Amino acid sequence: MADPLIPSQRAEYSAIVDRPPLKLPDNARVIFWTIVNYEVWDISRPMARQVIPAPTGQVLLPDVPNWSWHEYGMRVGAWRFYELFARLGIKPTLAANARICEDYPRVAEQAKKDGWEFMGHAYDQLPIHKSEDQAGMIKRSMEVIEKFTGTRPVGWLGPGLTQTLETPELLKKAGVQYIGDWVYDDEPTVIKTIEGPLVTLPYTVELNDIPMMIVQHHESDYLVKRAIDQFDRLYAEGKDRAKVMALAIHPYISGQPHRIKYLEAIYEYTRRFDGVLYWNGVQILDWYKSAASVKL
Repeated sequence: MADPLIPSQRAEYSAIVDRPPLKLPDNARVIFWTIVNYEVWDISRPMARQVIPAPTGQVLLPDVPNWSWHEYGMRVGAWRFYELFARLGIKPTLAANARICEDYPRVAEQAKKDGWEFMGHAYDQLPIHKSEDQAGMIKRSMEVIEKFTGTRPVGWLGPGLTQTLETPELLKKAGVQYIGDWVYDDEPTVIKTIEGPLVTLPYTVELNDIPMMIVQHHESDYLVKRAIDQFDRLYAEGKDRAKVMALAIHPYISGQPHRIKYLEAIYEYTRRFDGVLYWNGVQILDWYKSAASVKL
């Protein structure tokens, strides 16, 4: 078996200014891609992240305080998201641990009812490197979501954006057409796999409430400040070539009472501008395949 490809072998370096500019319909400038992340944190394992450190400085199991923090998002925060996006008429991409369909069917059913796009996000919130059978986990994740929604996902985001060098081939084999793990561009790109081409969409770790709020510990209103700064520059640049602005949010973070108004303020601001398309991952993929003549 051939050695797995490293990223630079999958995608040769490409300066954005050297590419033909991509154009959006009706002279639109920016695609605003909203990604909501719903996860399942298994109480038998260390939590995916912590809002409160262990009193002794050592992680103890079960970690009920941090599990409960996440659970707030599924009980309360998610419903603030549903209200917001229904009011705006936006149907986000849902990066869904497949296990939400089993453990939180009420939450998953609402996303399905509201017409959100389900994107594969592993079975539950465990780094792909920790999966003993990565191919089996991917297959299980895709099948659970397909059974629940009636549609097989075409997109994938690794938990914590994790992937191994073999992951792109395994995803392509499972029917995935786009991934969000490669946050290296403002535009979609194509990477090589031995199973055929795979599209990357511009997901984000910069406009993401985990690094911003939980790692960097910014005040709640910082989310809207950074989002507006990001939007203003991409909108200006979008006059000459299409740009994608991604926003990644989690219900236990941005769904908190002291943060939700700042999330709402981002959309209040961007909706003042013409030429902004609030698309999900499938819509971006379909446009890119046509605009760039990509065959998958």
